[in-house]
Amino acid sequence: MTGTAFREIYNKFKAKITDDMFMELTPGETDSLLKELLLNSLHNFEFPRVNIHDYNEELEEYNISLTTEEQNIIATYMIVEWLSQQLASVENTRMKYSGSDFKFTSQANHMAKLQAMKKDYERRGFHLQRLYKRRKADENGIMRSTFGSIMDPVETKRPSTSGGGSSTPSNGVSKDELDEAIKTLMNKLDVNKNEIIDESESSSSIFMEEF
Repeated sequence: MTGTAFREIYNKFKAKITDDMFMELTPGETDSLLKELLLNSLHNFEFPRVNIHDYNEELEEYNISLTTEEQNIIATYMIVEWLSQQLASVENTRMKYSGSDFKFTSQANHMAKLQAMKKDYERRGFHLQRLYKRRKADENGIMRSTFGSIMDPVETKRPSTSGGGSSTPSNGVSKDELDEAIKTLMNKLDVNKNEIIDESESSSSIFMEEF
């Protein structure tokens, strides 16, 4: 299975956005900028089903195959990163003006539009991730709801320390240890409860004696 090339995600990004700046850059400069946007956008992908950091930066390709849905989520957040860069550039321009003077420049209007676009693409990215979490393609490529497995615990394989015996959960605590911890906690709660009752009765007696 071949991995997903960065260029596949680049193309999805460029299909979502048009800007004259890319016409002014050489292919090498464009690829360098796009790679930066891609790598910077990955932290926005909250719960991918695959390791989206498993890539070869020099070859600009993943060592794994990403689905079209996963590529689209990354491409959407690439736009968010790109808009953040544009806003930073306008902010540098704003610093050259006083607050009142900047309001009347074309850059002020441009900044407002960029901020609105950034919020819009952040909402789109959130929506795409929500759909991604709620559904998954089956072996036939048909989308199925993941609702039934949302609360399933994450299973991790642990090496066996003996030939038999009871299994140990992924958190390293056996069932017997967990039961014992619960009993200890309940005993402590009972002791604290009795102390509170005794203290309350004692306070009531003192109060009544004063009257």
